[in-house]
Amino acid sequence: MWYKLSPKRFELLKVFVLFFVGLSSVVRLIFLLWNLSEVDVDFFDILRIFMTGLFFDLGTISFFTIPYLLYLMIMPNKWVGSLFDRIATYTGFTIGILVLYFSFFAEITFWDEFHRRFNFIAVDYLIYTYEVVRNINESYPLPILISSILLLTVGTIYLIYKCNSFEHVFKAQISFKTKVLFSFPWVVIAICFTMFVSNEAADWSGNRYNNELSKAGIYSFFAAFRNNELSYTEFYKTLTKNESYALVSKQYEASGDLIDREKNPIYRNIPPHDTLQRGITPNVIFICVESLSAKFLGVFGNEKGLTPNLDKLSKEGVLFSNLYATGTRTVRGMEAITLSIPPTPGRSIVKREHNTGMFTIGEVFKNKGYSRNFYYGGDGYFDNMNAYFSGNDFNIIDRGREFLIGDQIKTIRTNINDNEVSFENAWGVCDEDIFNKVIQQADIQSVSGKPFFDFIMTTSNHKPYTYPEGKIDIPSGSGRDGAVKYTDYAIGKFIEKAKSKPWFNNTVFVVMSDHCASSAGRWELDVKNYHIPAIIYNLPNQSSKKIDRLCSQIDIFPTLFGYFNWKYNSNFFGQDITKKSSNTARAFIGNYRKLGLLKGNNLMILGDQKTANFYKWDNITNGLTIQSVSNDYLNQTISFYQTADDLYTSGKLTLKSLKE
Repeated sequence: MWYKLSPKRFELLKVFVLFFVGLSSVVRLIFLLWNLSEVDVDFFDILRIFMTGLFFDLGTISFFTIPYLLYLMIMPNKWVGSLFDRIATYTGFTIGILVLYFSFFAEITFWDEFHRRFNFIAVDYLIYTYEVVRNINESYPLPILISSILLLTVGTIYLIYKCNSFEHVFKAQISFKTKVLFSFPWVVIAICFTMFVSNEAADWSGNRYNNELSKAGIYSFFAAFRNNELSYTEFYKTLTKNESYALVSKQYEASGDLIDREKNPIYRNIPPHDTLQRGITPNVIFICVESLSAKFLGVFGNEKGLTPNLDKLSKEGVLFSNLYATGTRTVRGMEAITLSIPPTPGRSIVKREHNTGMFTIGEVFKNKGYSRNFYYGGDGYFDNMNAYFSGNDFNIIDRGREFLIGDQIKTIRTNINDNEVSFENAWGVCDEDIFNKVIQQADIQSVSGKPFFDFIMTTSNHKPYTYPEGKIDIPSGSGRDGAVKYTDYAIGKFIEKAKSKPWFNNTVFVVMSDHCASSAGRWELDVKNYHIPAIIYNLPNQSSKKIDRLCSQIDIFPTLFGYFNWKYNSNFFGQDITKKSSNTARAFIGNYRKLGLLKGNNLMILGDQKTANFYKWDNITNGLTIQSVSNDYLNQTISFYQTADDLYTSGKLTLKSLKE
């Protein structure tokens, strides 16, 4: 009825709304067909996907209408049909069509990698445009994509104009009352979506794909932008602080002597394994491999022969076969490894404020006399890595541009120079180049006689999957398999070179993934997509061993310290899993919204709407079956995550707090 109030002036807006809804539905259909095997395709499920999608589409387009409606409200009637009016109207319409095409093309590329609508990762990508644009340019034919978007925009404008000559709209005089009446519904919809509709309203199904298809990409993007950090106590189930601390303290009584459980429920003194033996202090080189899922390794059943070197190391060293990453991003893996903490909701601590001067694994190494170094083949500005590592007393060796660190942070910055680079893509130098830099620096450090701890972050196993030609039998840029095989090749070459060095016999190598290659799945947390490998190689007086016990990414370094027979104070949630007395047969898995605790085949998942779902996990089919909630299990899950969040937000993860 309200469209008839002024059928002329608002025709352009009406066409724009219909165009958006139609284009969004086409994209939704593309994603549905793309993952048809994963989607629940019952008639009513499909109907609900598209009806919920239409609901979010209308909410999204309401925000697009506001600028034009505001323009009409403030434009005097005497300007109607003027040159300014024509230019402003057609320019706004053209920009709107261009933005829609661009966003939908971007959404398709995002879905290709993550099988999700836009989320906090897309928001982060806005900050690091240099790396992201280079990656897109190297992964996709960017000139063709941009040209296609421009041609589609021009073609759409032309077709719309040919089908509907809009010249008559500039002859329509509109009363202020008519403007208000026409604008009112759109303004109400926009206000309702701003105040009352969350993106989680689309999460109506137990199948994650159905939920993602029900969303609108643009709305999801701005929802993620608004909720990039989540307060645990505001959004998740909680206990009292005393209850939470008491339950967590109970988990750590057997692993060490708690120092002050009321002040800090995990800070404790870790005794050596053997009081009659002295601890050892070998050099430690840790290789954090980008996106290395366990399923890529031959020792886990892969028959493609992608990882002959890692398979060899796993048979000669200590292999952790039942290990799970805490998250789905590199910075989440870095958080788990360095802080040995379950994932906190929202962004990784690596990217949050107040993340310097913390008790990290680097502090344990420092107290044992080690130098500490962070190696990255790209620009460590990306994802806040340099600021985090330098702020926690690591020296920085990367490819990036120079940057200034505050007066209170003492760091050494070494760049990887052009003459040290044989191959480079959007994310940095190839893995061989970064390993050559590590060898060079190890030669220098070993002369001093001071042990060193090197944290290396690789980059080659990442889209666009490019690497030096002629190294392996899979062409560069052809896909994930080639990138995995090249990374394995580079690690093999690195170990081979290290063996020729005098410092090799006194050096332990640790290899572990930051996260899996894909986190997408039909479940709210897909357990198999958190399964990663870890290998400790060249341990003195240690024969090869396979550890099948369920454990977490946060446990690897506490376990390594146990192998070294170290006595030290720990502020870590991770524990030495070789100690049978410790309660460590569990894994923490999560994304920025969902937080899970896995014990055996039981999985509790906490959601950010104060929800808790308890599942039985089938490790053969990877399926989840809902079961009745166990209050004891629920409270234990809450206590871990609530305490981790509380220790961070109250500053109890810092060195300063532990000295007070």
